[in-house]
Amino acid sequence: MSSLCVCVVMNAQEHTDSTDIFHQHLELNAVVVTGLTGDVHLNEVPAPISVVRSVDLQARASTNIISAIAREPGVSQITTGGAISKPVIRGLGYNRVVVVNDGIRQEGQQWGDEHGIEVDGASVHSVEILKGPASLMYGSDAMAGVLIFHPVPVAAPGTVRGNIATEYQSNNGLIDYSLNASGNHSGFIWDARFSDKYAHAYRNKANGWVSNSGFRERAASAMLGLNRNWGYSRLKLSYYHLTPGIIEGEEEGYTGYRPGLPFQQVYHYKAVLDNTFRLGDGRLKALVGWQMNRRQEFEESAQEYGLYFLLNTLNYDIKYQREIKGWKYSAGVNGMLQSSKNKGEEYLIPDYRLFDVGVFATASKQLGAWVLSGGIRGDVRLLHSLPLETRFDDFTRTFPGISASIGAVRSFGENVHLRINLSRGFRAPNLSELASNGEHEGTFRYEVGNKDLKPEYSLQGDIGLDFSSKYVSGQLAVFANKIDNYIFLTRTADGVPPVFTYTSGNARLFGGEAQLDVHPIHSLHLGATFSYVNGKQIGGTWLPMIPAPRLLSSVKYEFSHGGKVLNNAFVAVEVDWNARQDHFYAVDDTETATPAYTLLNMSAGTDLIIKGKKRASIYLMADNILNTAWQSHLSRLKEVGIYNMGRNITVKVIIPI
Repeated sequence: MSSLCVCVVMNAQEHTDSTDIFHQHLELNAVVVTGLTGDVHLNEVPAPISVVRSVDLQARASTNIISAIAREPGVSQITTGGAISKPVIRGLGYNRVVVVNDGIRQEGQQWGDEHGIEVDGASVHSVEILKGPASLMYGSDAMAGVLIFHPVPVAAPGTVRGNIATEYQSNNGLIDYSLNASGNHSGFIWDARFSDKYAHAYRNKANGWVSNSGFRERAASAMLGLNRNWGYSRLKLSYYHLTPGIIEGEEEGYTGYRPGLPFQQVYHYKAVLDNTFRLGDGRLKALVGWQMNRRQEFEESAQEYGLYFLLNTLNYDIKYQREIKGWKYSAGVNGMLQSSKNKGEEYLIPDYRLFDVGVFATASKQLGAWVLSGGIRGDVRLLHSLPLETRFDDFTRTFPGISASIGAVRSFGENVHLRINLSRGFRAPNLSELASNGEHEGTFRYEVGNKDLKPEYSLQGDIGLDFSSKYVSGQLAVFANKIDNYIFLTRTADGVPPVFTYTSGNARLFGGEAQLDVHPIHSLHLGATFSYVNGKQIGGTWLPMIPAPRLLSSVKYEFSHGGKVLNNAFVAVEVDWNARQDHFYAVDDTETATPAYTLLNMSAGTDLIIKGKKRASIYLMADNILNTAWQSHLSRLKEVGIYNMGRNITVKVIIPI
């Protein structure tokens, strides 16, 4: 059901397995996922869920963790150059997607166009993608779905391990490295990581060098924990620092590694205490986390910031799970306390305080060939905006909400599964939508909030069918989603910059994803995935920021398994076709049509075996081989004539210690 928080349980050495879609499908049917009602198999989940494994992430070239998963069916990204990516699930993004990292929802002012996800991609071992309303678990903001980032599994008892990973990209000169070490001694577990990444400006066939598109990223994390028969307790500390240049559309300018003016300084600090206790026949999970997000923007001087947001968030999540006579039950409470302050001389939104609490209960049971599951949740979000000079008024809004989900999975033997799910989602307006009043450098507009906005409510239905056999496997998922009070920006006045005001109306979205893999022989795989979303205001225009239909086709050949020198070696060719997007929000020229484009990509990889042990994993990737000039419909730089990255060659090496 859509309330699930899934946690893949896989062997830590999964990167030695075959990477074809067919084997992934068979493995996922056996994967144990942890939901609100306890551990279940993925093939018992009625909501559409995708799993991106470690081996998939390693074999992809990307500039951040969101771009690494944006080729998954139904997933896309709103981009501002290579440093900043915001996830979109089935045409919905911004505060409609919740990102979970270290067990808590990531809170870093996601309302902003140029506010990405403050997560070190090297620390992410696998990703769960839940498509559809997940408000039943996370309350407000999980209307489109959830991305759940999982760290590397803890080391086996009595072992110490580590690895060094490094990467180079030719187009933007990206260089990164990550050092990781972990251990487990008599149940005392630990993990430490340090990552560094920097890139200069990227280039393409249409613009040449894109001025000030370079960035720097640095991250560190540490975990200490204790595993015992009564459960476990783990403390995770992390630090993240991103310095991206702000691209303004100049044809000539700065192209070096250190971003020029204007630029941002983004810091994210996090501490999470995660506990699970066995209580009789059930278990109590208790998690508390603290986050601080510092976001500064430098426009005229590298020493004096204009904008400075300081956001503090306290997350809490307590739930009890138990199974009685085949019924799996769960109940709990979670939410957050939040405080945001302006520390700079310029303002976009007022200072505010937020309190959020939700109470939920869920149940699931297998009845013959059917697995039934469902739940209900009640939320209250209290939002208080503080006065600031003459620009922002003092006001308080309270947003109650009810979320629910019901679903079923019908198995037809071991290889065919029918999934049906119906979910109601809820999202309270954020402070930017309610009270913004200012111009953001690089967004090309002046934004004005609307204090009268009501919460968004969605009702989404999903139907999915999975099939696997010796030679063919496939998945098909379709959805229909109706959203009341859908909030969006509309131009209300011309000028430099033009003025945009938040408004709302009812909307509907429908579409789906299809995935097929044909393997006439074990080593050869012919694959394709297709994604489609159609979004429109009811009785009005098309919705903004809807991705174009996309078809990814690939041919992959695996020529070495169990080799004495090369193991799990493969070569692959991929064709990435994106249709013309002529269903766009055209009111006052807010958006324009986007031409179709096709990208040709290639990749190869292998494990290097010396004296019977794996000494390294090596990957070579070539994206946009034909150096096509292309623009994504979800690129924020499209309207100022900036194209996406040209030809890019990537070399990646991972060395286990």
